[in-house]
Amino acid sequence: MDGATPYAAGIDDVRVAARRIAPFAHRTPVVTCATLDERAGCRLFFKCENLQKVGAFKFRGACNAVQRLADDVAARGVVTHSSGNHAQALSLAARLRGIPAHIVMPRNASRVKRAAVEGYGARVVECESTLPAREETAARVVDETGGTLISPYDHPDIIAGQGTAALELLEEVPDLDVIVTPVGGGGLFGGTCVTVRAMSPATRLFAAEPAGADDAARGFSRGEWVRQTDPRTVADGLLTSLGTLTWPILRDHATGVLTVPDEETVGAMRLMWERAKLLIEPSSAVAVAAVLGEEFRALSGTVRVGVVLSGGNVDLDHLPW
Repeated sequence: MDGATPYAAGIDDVRVAARRIAPFAHRTPVVTCATLDERAGCRLFFKCENLQKVGAFKFRGACNAVQRLADDVAARGVVTHSSGNHAQALSLAARLRGIPAHIVMPRNASRVKRAAVEGYGARVVECESTLPAREETAARVVDETGGTLISPYDHPDIIAGQGTAALELLEEVPDLDVIVTPVGGGGLFGGTCVTVRAMSPATRLFAAEPAGADDAARGFSRGEWVRQTDPRTVADGLLTSLGTLTWPILRDHATGVLTVPDEETVGAMRLMWERAKLLIEPSSAVAVAAVLGEEFRALSGTVRVGVVLSGGNVDLDHLPW
């Protein structure tokens, strides 16, 4: 953590992470679409993390965390619990470093995502789908292997790595009025906040989440951390609660948290496929649906909006339409 921030990561950490992951991560493009601009009533700039390695922004944080490990620690491997993109990201980051990866995944995890994890050479350890079961199984694997636990979101190196997406976005489009990202565990939104507050303090920051998994919105309105309970949404990447490290960043720096019904998420996902030709997953589409909604238009009053498309990993045999 740099000395200038009270949070788990700050802008100095993000800049160091950007240099650390540069040999491994893609610098993803920023794309525009006139049809989406017309629908939203503003200029939209899409940061295409769906085109990142493993198909999601998660590779940034995982790569940063793995590359930062000392050699003797790294040799014992890394461990995480994840049902999706972080699992793939950590698996690839570990393979690039030449170290073992032990990934705890619920039995009902996406077949496509599990196959990708195994394809990167990681060992998959099955567990029940509840958060306590995931955490308990991961702790057991850490004890057995001596590996380092890398949280999907509540980890300083993860937050710093995820912030590099906003760093690139602002380097390319520096005068944004608003930036919107999806929020689940809060690693992406947290990293975006610490980056944007340092580089473009006037830019407003909105988090977008499913109406059926709205712990961030409830917590933000109350001013207190709220745990996720019984989330129900097509956006399977946004089922987790904010973490103890990411919650204070959202609390202090979010302009607002926008909630989106699943039907609007699916509509936005299809619109992006058909008109922008960008293959995104439901978790990304939550942010798109948010900027197309009346609530955002009423709150923002903006002209130039950056939207982080968090990922594009979709099971093509089970599309939501």
